[in-house]
Amino acid sequence: MRILERSVYVGPSLYAHFPVIKVVLDLGPLEDWPTARLGPAYIDTLVATLPGLQEHGCSWGVPGGFIRRMREDEGTWLGHVFEHVAIELQNVAGEEVTFGKTRSVDVEKAGRPGVYTVVYEYAQRDEGIEAGELAIQLLCSLLPPELQPADSVPAGWTWATARDEFIRYAQRRALGPSTASLVKAAEDRNIPWLRLNDQSLIQLGHGKYQQRIQATVTGRTSHIAVELAQDKEETNKILANCGLPVPKQELVRSADRAVRAAERLGFPVVTKPFNGNHGRGISIGLATADEVRAGFAAAAEHASSVIVETFLHGEDHRLLVINGELIAATRRTPGHVVGDGARSVRELVDTVNQDPRRGVGHEKVMTRIELDAQADTMLARQGLAVDSVPVCGQTVLLRSTANLSTGGTATDVTDVIHPDNRELTVRAVTAIGLDVGGVDFLCPDITESYKDARNAGSGICEINAAPGFRMHVAPSVGTPRDAAGPVIDMLFPAGSASRVPIAAITGTNGKTTTSRMLAHIAKMAGHTPGLTTTDGVYIDGQRTVEGDMTGPVATRMVLADPKIDIAVLEIARGGLLRAGMGVPWVDVGAVLNVQSDHLGMKGIDNLEQLAEVKRVIVEVARDCAVLNADDENVIRMSAHTDAKHLCYVTISPQHASVGGFMREHIRAGGRACALEHGVNGQMITLYDKGRHIPLMWTHLIPATLEGRAMHNVQNAMFAAACAFSLGLKLDAIRQGLRTFDTTFFQAPGRMNVYDEHPFKVIFDYAHNAHAVGVMADLAQRLDVRGRRIVVVAGPGDRRDEDIRDIALAVAGRFDHYVCRRDDGLRGRAPDEVPKMIAAVLREQGVPEDAITLIPDEQEAIDAALRMGRSGDLLLVFADALTRSWKQVIKFKPDAAAGGAPRAATAPPKPAPEPADDALAMAAHDEGAMQAAGFVRDERGLRFVGEAGD
Repeated sequence: MRILERSVYVGPSLYAHFPVIKVVLDLGPLEDWPTARLGPAYIDTLVATLPGLQEHGCSWGVPGGFIRRMREDEGTWLGHVFEHVAIELQNVAGEEVTFGKTRSVDVEKAGRPGVYTVVYEYAQRDEGIEAGELAIQLLCSLLPPELQPADSVPAGWTWATARDEFIRYAQRRALGPSTASLVKAAEDRNIPWLRLNDQSLIQLGHGKYQQRIQATVTGRTSHIAVELAQDKEETNKILANCGLPVPKQELVRSADRAVRAAERLGFPVVTKPFNGNHGRGISIGLATADEVRAGFAAAAEHASSVIVETFLHGEDHRLLVINGELIAATRRTPGHVVGDGARSVRELVDTVNQDPRRGVGHEKVMTRIELDAQADTMLARQGLAVDSVPVCGQTVLLRSTANLSTGGTATDVTDVIHPDNRELTVRAVTAIGLDVGGVDFLCPDITESYKDARNAGSGICEINAAPGFRMHVAPSVGTPRDAAGPVIDMLFPAGSASRVPIAAITGTNGKTTTSRMLAHIAKMAGHTPGLTTTDGVYIDGQRTVEGDMTGPVATRMVLADPKIDIAVLEIARGGLLRAGMGVPWVDVGAVLNVQSDHLGMKGIDNLEQLAEVKRVIVEVARDCAVLNADDENVIRMSAHTDAKHLCYVTISPQHASVGGFMREHIRAGGRACALEHGVNGQMITLYDKGRHIPLMWTHLIPATLEGRAMHNVQNAMFAAACAFSLGLKLDAIRQGLRTFDTTFFQAPGRMNVYDEHPFKVIFDYAHNAHAVGVMADLAQRLDVRGRRIVVVAGPGDRRDEDIRDIALAVAGRFDHYVCRRDDGLRGRAPDEVPKMIAAVLREQGVPEDAITLIPDEQEAIDAALRMGRSGDLLLVFADALTRSWKQVIKFKPDAAAGGAPRAATAPPKPAPEPADDALAMAAHDEGAMQAAGFVRDERGLRFVGEAGD
């Protein structure tokens, strides 16, 4: 049994709308050994090892369902068992994950039987991966020796050790209890969050609305206040000057000075580090010089200076103040056992640790008590050892401090604290200047005032700038308190924003241009957009990171930027298949088209599978799904979204297959964007809730080349529909479209036009047959006085039929063809792709003298430029965009090219079609709509499947 391949999805993907890990698992010979054949002993041992498996419902949907699956008939295969064990291991480490799915891989595709695709949910990436590795070790360790795969179980491996090491591994990477409670409180308030490092630095909110926390220190916590709280000597002075009860103390730097200080202050005393926390290095109740020396040594391990202070009498309390209000009060008791006159200290500790609420570290609400050097010291002070048998009822302390992390317990006393003690606490934290502070307060009776004689000797021993919340949110005894909620309410008062609007755009072609258009519209509307594209991350129009940034990493970059107030995300197929989306949901999700590209890669072999991948964007759209009504694969996605609104985009409302459906959708109050013919040309028109909104003539949009570039007309329509759905004003949408052009600066590689040569150059990144065909159509629409020349190529990692389709898309449309390859061969021979394209062109009747084969991109573009003459049109499909564009603009035409630069002239505009309403097509009654697979709801019409499907 071994893992062949692993993918970690950080967000919505083809497999789930939350983080999951997908592994391709090869069972090898174990394919012949389902659980029933392995026998009841194997199943029983596995369940005894992981009792939580009894709660797994599996396909039965009830506790015990998975155990039933393993026992019934032939049982289930170990790939399926692996899924459940990987999930349960994370449960053991304290995570709440439940989802899993296992499917066998087709034998023909895998090349052999016994290969499975296993998907399981995870909470932390590294923990989830390690759970998969440990699952294999555990399952193999339980097999009979003759079935155990070689090297599957490390030498000396034991389950108990591996389990505890896994729990500690998980905890080192998990959010601590306090940070986790704050994150949960944020989630409960629908506030998004990002983890900014491997520790506890968290961003709450997106963009300009963000706040940060690190554990329980907030971005608003005063640096001076934190410094004061860490300086225990200075804190003591400030509180004393406020008239608050504090112990007398001295700061020392040697053991001898510590002893002399203790003698001046009077025994017993406490020693602690000058700037420690979490109870580290503190020794209390020191009554002799030797004990003081030992206490100094313990404190000196954590700080160069040590505080010696008078010993305050009473019980240890932690009082939590947030934003000037006491939120919780807890009495803390050091780790201890109570004798029964029969069992030793060691046996009593074992019994206490059997409490299901105790675990390793922060795994549970309480921590196991450890018998270590500190415990030995405490036992020695009480005249005991680990094998001593305490008398019945004797309390045996095993720690000097009451921290939960060392086995202490917590009892909530919030409801009984005396008002004077409550006021004392708030005054102390306010005096230091903390927004979140913990007060360590010792007194015999918290229900009585610290001023009362019965509480003589009470006092504040220190103030904590990053108080832990675990004792308050999950006390050992008493009422749990919401310690995290008030912090979040302080950072995000009622009515304040925490999210930025997010639009996600995908499709085979046009998504980069549409995303850029939408970001430009947002900027014209006064927003500061963050944009992810195939050529980089842009903040407010400026590129901050270069490269293909269409995956979840780029999404996090944008949402973490403190300037942005709107996000536009171009989402590519590769990122979705590799790691999923970077956000759990978006406000607006748009799918432009689904065309043949990248098929045969990463398990996507046909358009239906590709559509399923791209559909993820509309599945997680909450407010509006924007869909191409002219693309059958896209319109079917309307059956898979719960968005409040469906917005259909069409450039062909006159077609009977679209018009009737669109008319019914609009009459039902649905949202749409349609291209309508009018007296002055073609008008982009919006519909919403019965309103008819003429938006803009297409010839006024520079990116459409006076309305001739229909692919950019469609891109502009999608950008307008998305902007409208994001709530941007109509005037801003119009202004954005009027001022967006296709210069290389604004849209590199997207129909860039260069008119400074005697001939026109159109420069584009099209790299699949559909996109190449669109640009070839544009070349035909332009009135060209001279020749049409094209530089054409195809990516080497595409299927042979895809490269053939690219050649067919240009065949017969140009006067001369320059065939080249990309710099990256991607598994092809250096001249293989251009030869394939040339062969198809010859098949289509292109004369031999009209084909030039130049594999190198730079040489091919240079040759095409040198062919250019006055009045020619040169269409260049480029791969290395910046290099190739510089090559175009820096080219010096030969004198033979002659004449002044001449732009192509436009053909006369077509006469408007005689239709009062381009959407008023042949009537479709309700029955016809249902027969076609559409149903009407409050959002308009959506596809649910054709009759008989």
